[in-house]
Amino acid sequence: MRYSISIFLILLSFFSCKNESKSSETSTMNNDSIALINRAKSIHERVITLDTHCDINVKNFTDSINYTQDLDTQITLPKMKSGGLDVAWFIVYTGQDTLSAEGYKKAYENAMSKFDAIHKLVTEIAPKDIELATTSADVKRITKSGKKVAMIGIENGYPVGLDISNVEKFYNLGARYMSLAHNGHSQLSDSNTGEADGVWLHNGLSDLGKDVIKEMNRLGMMIDVSHPSKEAMKQMIELSKAPIIASHSSARTLCNHSRNLDDEQLELMKENGGVVQTVAFQSYLNEEKNDARNEAIKSIRIEIADSLGGKWYNSKERQLLNNEEKEKFYSIRAQVRKLANEKARKLPNFPPMVDVSDFVNHIDYLVEKIGIAHVGISSDFDGGGGIEGWSDASETFNVTLELVKRGYTEDEIEMLWSGNLLRVLDEVEAVAKTIN
Repeated sequence: MRYSISIFLILLSFFSCKNESKSSETSTMNNDSIALINRAKSIHERVITLDTHCDINVKNFTDSINYTQDLDTQITLPKMKSGGLDVAWFIVYTGQDTLSAEGYKKAYENAMSKFDAIHKLVTEIAPKDIELATTSADVKRITKSGKKVAMIGIENGYPVGLDISNVEKFYNLGARYMSLAHNGHSQLSDSNTGEADGVWLHNGLSDLGKDVIKEMNRLGMMIDVSHPSKEAMKQMIELSKAPIIASHSSARTLCNHSRNLDDEQLELMKENGGVVQTVAFQSYLNEEKNDARNEAIKSIRIEIADSLGGKWYNSKERQLLNNEEKEKFYSIRAQVRKLANEKARKLPNFPPMVDVSDFVNHIDYLVEKIGIAHVGISSDFDGGGGIEGWSDASETFNVTLELVKRGYTEDEIEMLWSGNLLRVLDEVEAVAKTIN
């Protein structure tokens, strides 16, 4: 992105020289644009930029294929460096399966493989480039050293199984937040997906889920409400002695999706002292715009996926896939999307993509509704996230640029990018010390 900005400025200078007869008004506008970009670049370099949700595939954490290379994934070390992204929360994600001993065993093994991959990245693959952080003090120290920062979040408490001691095991491996459900009811909590058919398993949290909330408070692990049901979220807030987070959700008033938080939930987040990490996920930002685009680009994606030896599925179809089918799909998803978008850009009057402006519209709404101290930023890269202008980590600067355009101050931008989330992490740790 820094190279893109440089090219933009060179071209701007070139055209200014070629058009000396243009009005002073145009000249002033160009100077203002340059000044705004330079100001945004300075802010972007000074603040700690933190993204709370980046999914991973263990196949990209090997000796021969890893994040030191510029892979097709949306997040890699070269992309983080290029875009000025300082902190990535890598996600230990497990899809929902049967509530059985066999299901729990597979989920636990899957989770451990992802913990192992993240630890391998920071200890063996690229220890000079990235380091694991578990506290806000770690984040500041590592960033100051010039390294990138890895943190760990758990998406779906399913791998806990029926053994609550696994929560502490995961904490000791570096996990600093966990959601109790994903897309499907877990043994701990109902999922937001219950809205579709009105079928609930626990009417919120199970008894074990309630115990897990208390255990997370005791350990100092942040509670994530992005995927659980609204009733589960309410019960978590009632039980928790510490602030909670929504690691990757946006405003339901602007986009009516069950993964987003409605105004009542937002008010609860504010009262709790938590933070909503606005997510750059197209269908959670502008459903109408996204649906129009997806319908128009569907045939292109199907054709490209087929040429890559795979198959394209829409979001509803994906929920019916088993873990092996999902893994195969997500292994080509980013490449299919990239190639399809490149082809679509060449077609006249093609429906536009959801973009950074749509994303910051949600930030604006959340800030106005619950205050800037309770709003943050996330991408959901390599898990479905990515928008025009922030399609991967190399374009992270564009978010800061849009915030500057809308009048946010440096202090406010710092709060949005990392300050608010790290403040909650500190408060959760402080609560844990009072319990222990």
